Amino acid sequence: MLPTLPRRSLIVGSSALLIWALAACGRAGDPSGSGSSAAQVTPGQTVAAIPSAATKNTTRIWASSPVTVAASAARAVYPGARTSQRPLSVVLADTASWPATIAGAVLMAAPLHAPMLLTDGAQIPAATTAALSALAPTGAGVDGPQVIRLGAAASPTSLKSLSLSGNDPFTLAARIDSYQARISGRWSDAVVIASSDSPAMAMPAAAWAAKSGDSVLFSRRDKLPAATAAAIKAHGKPKIYILGPSSTISEDVARELAALGQVTRIGAKPASANAIAFARFKDGDFGWGIVDPGHGLVFTNAAAPLTAGGAAPLSASGSYGPLLLVGRDGSLPPDLRNYLRDIRPGYSSDPVRGVYNHAWIIGDPTAVSDLAQATIDSLLEIAPIPNSTATR
Repeated sequence: MLPTLPRRSLIVGSSALLIWALAACGRAGDPSGSGSSAAQVTPGQTVAAIPSAATKNTTRIWASSPVTVAASAARAVYPGARTSQRPLSVVLADTASWPATIAGAVLMAAPLHAPMLLTDGAQIPAATTAALSALAPTGAGVDGPQVIRLGAAASPTSLKSLSLSGNDPFTLAARIDSYQARISGRWSDAVVIASSDSPAMAMPAAAWAAKSGDSVLFSRRDKLPAATAAAIKAHGKPKIYILGPSSTISEDVARELAALGQVTRIGAKPASANAIAFARFKDGDFGWGIVDPGHGLVFTNAAAPLTAGGAAPLSASGSYGPLLLVGRDGSLPPDLRNYLRDIRPGYSSDPVRGVYNHAWIIGDPTAVSDLAQATIDSLLEIAPIPNSTATR
């Protein structure tokens, strides 16, 4: 039986994995898993409205809360049919701390590859409980934890857990960084400095951390916290990438950071432009460098920072791709349209021999509208190269 969804929310023939993942958590967006009274969609039905679960170039994780986003993303990455499709550990972060979810995304990188689930204070939501049960983390080594709790995240009693704590986001991020260095056997050559005061500007860092293993540390606009400075020193003069313009992390802080390593700023305003700048950026081994077609992309709402960490496993597996931000009203900003046009795939003779882009759409249509999804799909579609001899 498929999950109960509004008729317009399901396209027949969409990804079986997505449908299965949503079914595992109940109706997407309903953490209780109780469903709704809407008519069920069964195989063979036709749907006239614009499909919201999937289009030919996009797949939507239909969820109205960050808790269900994280649960569905984790299940998409770890379907669990075999032991090899189960994680060693799972990260638990609390919904009260968006910085913890962004900093904790680094644990999705090697060697742990741990997806993130969310708790709600002392409570573990039903969707998180169901995902934990299905993921069945095997444990990192003989004595390794099955669950890594960040900050105030609740602890499941049935699994072996490790706690990484901190009284503020700067200390917690530093401890996550130290733990990542310990399990990987080295301090990373680069760190990302994100704003603790501007969530939307910090969000793109989660996807990169999950893919690369480069930790995210935080700074206030006009003051570099001592915990962040100490964490950078432990790396031994690393490359330091400030994510965001000087309006979010000042030039005074940049000068303080320059005494600790080589500083490069990547940033623009508004948040959508900041995410695009990070997606385009490349400096040696650092950065996505996506200025051409043939990539994965992840889209979420700029007002939903908790989804950055929850969706980060999608940037560190499958079609690996940066996090891009739609408007707070769910619309597609003009600068993002232009970026997608820049990286649109093309073919000169046969599209079968071309390269393709694919997008994950994070959230329900209030987060990323149906129109935005349809436009993204159109701009990702492979097209004939102008003036080519292509006829099909």
